[in-house]
Amino acid sequence: MTVRAVLAAIFAAGIAAIAGPASAQTYPARTVKILVPFPAGGPTDLVARLVADRLSAGLGQSVIVEDHPGGAGGSIGAKTVATADPDGYTLLLTPVDVLTQAPLVYRDVGYDPTKNFAPVALIMTAPLVVVVNPSVPVKTLPELADYAKANPGKIRYGSPGFGTSPHVVGELFKATTGANIIHVPYRGSAPALNDLLAGQVQVFIDTITILLPQIKGGKVRPLAVLSDKPSSYLPGVPTTVAAGYPMLQSVYTLGLYAPAGTPASIISKLNSAANETLKTATVQAGLSKLGAVALGGSVPDVSAYMAANTKKAATMVAAAGIEPQ
Repeated sequence: MTVRAVLAAIFAAGIAAIAGPASAQTYPARTVKILVPFPAGGPTDLVARLVADRLSAGLGQSVIVEDHPGGAGGSIGAKTVATADPDGYTLLLTPVDVLTQAPLVYRDVGYDPTKNFAPVALIMTAPLVVVVNPSVPVKTLPELADYAKANPGKIRYGSPGFGTSPHVVGELFKATTGANIIHVPYRGSAPALNDLLAGQVQVFIDTITILLPQIKGGKVRPLAVLSDKPSSYLPGVPTTVAAGYPMLQSVYTLGLYAPAGTPASIISKLNSAANETLKTATVQAGLSKLGAVALGGSVPDVSAYMAANTKKAATMVAAAGIEPQ
């Protein structure tokens, strides 16, 4: 290599070293995109738009939401972010189980949850609820199990997709009770809920975030909250623990992620902005209307939650007898 070439390489390296930190310091210099791996109108989309509105103010730049309902339990949309440029301008807002549980039920999701994503912040959490179309003559989970056994193959339950927590819980309910219920996977919560209301499926398991308005309106009947503690938003609705099904506990928790390799300074800025956003009265009130609770916290908090969720998911998937696709 000539002296001129060596000097040119050194100069280029120096420029790169200067440009890297400078870009992080000026972030964000353009619109930030939050990708949601499910259709519009679902719980993740609703929360994403609520948070994006206030996050824009915190970052001093426009934040938009794009829905990528590619199916496969949200993993196709997640993969889009995993392979995006690690510059902080393409983020993923997703149920944590898309990163922790989907890899357990799909042979190849196209990403490694810990190697391809940089955690930013936990956003919110809400319990899952089992509901039925009012035409189904049951009011409790044990009654549903008995009814399904008496009517084998006639009861269909919808879920936001194969590999999502509602699907795993549904299969675990079948494995626990011996009930013959047919799973109907959708590409998100909104289309599944539409079919429940129309009677195309009779049972639906999903977050209170999307089901609360339908429950209050009497359009669906809640059977149980999938937790060990009752929900203040659903007084009188028993928990799965009280109903005699302690294995059926699951929550819907959303996390914000960036592609792996995103500069630490940008991750820190996003984490700080997310935490401030979650403290605003607008977001607090919006989440409360959806039956959800804001989380927030540090970046390590996200990693710790994911690790714990992965262990729990592995236990539930194995007990449900779900074979990877």
